[in-house]
Amino acid sequence: MSSSGLAPFASQENISAQGRVDGPRVKAGQRVVLGVLTENDHHRRSNQGVPVKHGSALHNVSAHGNGAPSYRCSSAVGVRVAEPVEVQAAKPTGEQLAVSLHPSELQILTAVNDFTSGSSLDASMQSLPEEEPVISEDNLSVAEYADDIHNHLRESELRYRSKPGYMSKQPDIASCMRVILVDWLVEVAEEYKLCSETVYLAVNYLDRFLSCMSVLRGKLQLVGTAAILLAAKYEEIYPPEVDEFVYITDDTYTKKQLLRMEHLMLKVLSFDMTAPTSHQFLMQYLLEGTVCVKTANLALYVSELSLLEVDPFLQYLPSMIAAAAYCLANYTLNRTLWPDSLYAFTGYTLAEIAPCLIQLHRLHLAAKSRPQQAICEKYKSAKYCSVSLIKPVETLPLH
Repeated sequence: MSSSGLAPFASQENISAQGRVDGPRVKAGQRVVLGVLTENDHHRRSNQGVPVKHGSALHNVSAHGNGAPSYRCSSAVGVRVAEPVEVQAAKPTGEQLAVSLHPSELQILTAVNDFTSGSSLDASMQSLPEEEPVISEDNLSVAEYADDIHNHLRESELRYRSKPGYMSKQPDIASCMRVILVDWLVEVAEEYKLCSETVYLAVNYLDRFLSCMSVLRGKLQLVGTAAILLAAKYEEIYPPEVDEFVYITDDTYTKKQLLRMEHLMLKVLSFDMTAPTSHQFLMQYLLEGTVCVKTANLALYVSELSLLEVDPFLQYLPSMIAAAAYCLANYTLNRTLWPDSLYAFTGYTLAEIAPCLIQLHRLHLAAKSRPQQAICEKYKSAKYCSVSLIKPVETLPLH
């Protein structure tokens, strides 16, 4: 797609034609800016030496890298209704949401809520996240309720999961754009010292929203920013102010746009914000399995890497990804995989975990060669025992 085809859209986004960014960069006292990227940048971009300039996010990215025709927008519509592939007469198709992201933008949206039915989970069921390397048993280990909590989360993860194939139905964004966005969300979380569970929740909100709403590339960063704003409000004791989240987008979007997107996301997700994540399950497994701090942090690292890839990891439930992360970390450092205690606790056999484990191992092997390095940089810190510097094992003892 030529840049000229997007000129009318860009002008309504309040973007300077001269001000664009080639990639995100964290610099002391400056904004964590996600800039205009192309699919080629997805392969060659680095976090080192990228100049910080003004510009919007993911604006001129080609929609698909497989030769599929790009979606061309003729107006400044930010979010549009995803057309359902199959309509079942027994189920409602959705509800009309009258939300405007901008005076000249979308007026009526239809939210498909087939995956958000059910009441919100009790906040007390959520395991407390820990970003420090030491896992506090006082806060997390509730032995008499551990089985009940785990069973409740296992039931809930089925209701609050994203649709695995949603990206193929998005007309204007591709998986590589989501990778770049999630990498940026990790940088934002580090910049504002947000806990890891906030990032996991933000990615859950992002994927659930994209599962039923089509989003134009110029609004993808706005959706991601609204997701981490909501996650921070839910998870953090002192979340950053809304103005801070406007600031980190380099003022690409206004405060009004961000609050309207937040409102829309809450409606689309039916206000079901207590979603189980692989981080929650992993924290339980680490306590049940009783591993050393270094093994625990390596498991957290490889689990967080899985957030980057929509395919294949959305095919697996969060509890399965957590189990695979535990196995990979345990084998890497201790040359053992899945203890009997966790088989008894989860019901997962090693054979059931193996497909996800193989995919996570491949991701771990390729982690240092990826253009997106925010997670690797995060886990180089001494407080995480510098686990991203640990050499991955070449093979796994799976048959």
